[in-house]
Amino acid sequence: MAERVCFYFDPICPWCYQTSRWMRRLEELGVIELDWGLFSLERQNAGKESGDQAASHAHSARGLRTAVAVRNAAGRSAVGAFYKALGRRVHEQGQTLDEPATVEGALADAGLDPGLCAAAWADPSTAEEVASEHRHLCEQTRSFGVPTIVLDGGTGPVIFGPVLSEPPNDDDAVELWKHVSWLVRYPNFAELKRARLASPDLESVRRREAARGATAPSVPNRNPR
Repeated sequence: MAERVCFYFDPICPWCYQTSRWMRRLEELGVIELDWGLFSLERQNAGKESGDQAASHAHSARGLRTAVAVRNAAGRSAVGAFYKALGRRVHEQGQTLDEPATVEGALADAGLDPGLCAAAWADPSTAEEVASEHRHLCEQTRSFGVPTIVLDGGTGPVIFGPVLSEPPNDDDAVELWKHVSWLVRYPNFAELKRARLASPDLESVRRREAARGATAPSVPNRNPR
């Protein structure tokens, strides 16, 4: 029987997007069933960042608020379809996340009403719902970044990660899930971490590194973006 898992995302994060591709493949293989939750790196890092970093995280607001409107209009599974389409446009095609046209295009790609973008932005309650969901997750689970995965349909053990540079092949995908889910349920386990060996092969990452003049993978931290 497939295990139900809640996957919390912020659409700005390329590593989160790569992990979501792994999780989607697990669902296609019948290993898990996915639910979707919202996480705001902008709120998580408020007061801790400045300049370009803070501005970058603020770019997620339109996408997150639209995800609330999608959930209210079409149900929780539609959030996954919207995030998949938005992630493809932003991270694979290099479109700008905070542009209304990007979000509207992703809605259309997912078979949803493009007008949900403008409706979400005009409705203050969508911002309040993002903030409330983020706050609840962090207070209840001490989550600090994305991806955050919660077992048992969103009520069970919680883990930050795994942070993946590329989605694995099918055999490795299933094997990785066996190890990750076992560790999440093992009560003595607290943390594993190592330096990132490679950046994701995504247009969004290439553009960001070019803008920064970077030639090497980012230094690891607790809030991938």
